[in-house]
Amino acid sequence: MPGTRKLGRATSHRTAMLRGLVTFLLENGKIETTVTRAKEVRALTEKMITIAKEDSLHNKRLVMAFVTKEDVTHKLFTEIAPKYADRNGGYTRITKLGPRRGDAAEMAMIELI
Repeated sequence: MPGTRKLGRATSHRTAMLRGLVTFLLENGKIETTVTRAKEVRALTEKMITIAKEDSLHNKRLVMAFVTKEDVTHKLFTEIAPKYADRNGGYTRITKLGPRRGDAAEMAMIELI
């Protein structure tokens, strides 16, 4: 179930951070973040792609309520979702990168397959 990790933040801060990460991932194709954030982003991104596979006004409004940029939503519906039309989940890949230099947090790269 997406959204079960607290990530050391208040609810509104956590939601805003995850919305930004999902938007950035859909915009650029891959991002580098911590492992726990990557796992949360994976669940939410896959949910957005699954919703976007069916192009309807209701689904566009559902995605627009979460994704922060309108052009990313357009890209999701026109480019990203049709690419995964015959695939039932598993749209992202998480690759562990090792510890971060400053605080030794475990880093990972999450990317669209």
